[in-house]
Amino acid sequence: MTDLRATLSYGIDIGGTKIEAVACDAAMAVLWRQRIPTPQDDYPGFLEAIAALVASADAALGAHDAAIGIALPGVRDRDGRQLSANVRALTGHPVAHDLQARLGRRLYFGNDLQCFAVSEAYGGAAEGFPSMFGAILGTGAGGGYCVQGRLVRGFNGLAGEWGHTSVPAHLLQRYGLPVLACGCGLQGCVERYVSGSGLAMIARHLGADAPDANAVIAAADRGDARALQALDIHRDLLGHSLAMLVLAFDPHVIVLGGGLSNHAPLYQQLPTAMAAHLFKGVQVPPIVPPRFGDAGGARGAALLPRLPALT
Repeated sequence: MTDLRATLSYGIDIGGTKIEAVACDAAMAVLWRQRIPTPQDDYPGFLEAIAALVASADAALGAHDAAIGIALPGVRDRDGRQLSANVRALTGHPVAHDLQARLGRRLYFGNDLQCFAVSEAYGGAAEGFPSMFGAILGTGAGGGYCVQGRLVRGFNGLAGEWGHTSVPAHLLQRYGLPVLACGCGLQGCVERYVSGSGLAMIARHLGADAPDANAVIAAADRGDARALQALDIHRDLLGHSLAMLVLAFDPHVIVLGGGLSNHAPLYQQLPTAMAAHLFKGVQVPPIVPPRFGDAGGARGAALLPRLPALT
């Protein structure tokens, strides 16, 4: 695994509700941290907020040339415009270009899911494994793939976007689930069913009162039959989607992130659910919880300048 260069680096994780910035030393110890609300409808205000965070870090640490990794939500199209469902201000803008021009600093970009994976691959739950897949199960579903602690981006920079593969028709038919449209423009995307919001959707489809995934899990803990059935369906769909990751990437370990990663029974139940969708002889890799939790995005962003991605 590549050694970290003995330089300061900043990491900025841009989320739907907050922006978190950290400054890390060569050993990835956090020397400075700040969180601010995310400007949702003010693009110039967003650029100014990022510049203010960098200026605050510079002032606190006496630094003026630290490299900066930035975890952007969503993806960029071929023209460099950002497509983001959870930060409206960014959609349609050349965010990377404008931040580069505004900050005049070495910038390194990944999306929030990829930065989670990098953080868990380097010093996290996947430390020591030759390859890993970081699978986030939150409001949506996505992830990142790392080899020898380094992020694999792919031709379009989309490696790890498993949430926008499709649930097979036979599974939707098995459970009487509708083919749902996705915000990406496709139909039947995995994230509509296996994310936290997907679990709640399944429960509501069965007639349960389920405002969110936590409510479903709480009801199941009380023995509610519809909530238990929703968890069974969700586990089968999730098991299938992760089994497809094994066939596509064959990672040595899978690290779960997002809100559903806190549901402890998943780690015991998923291997059997995955094995049901794999042919004989294929072993299910270890499935483990994250080491850094929701702090991983900013830390992973700070790693981007230090661990150049594999193309």
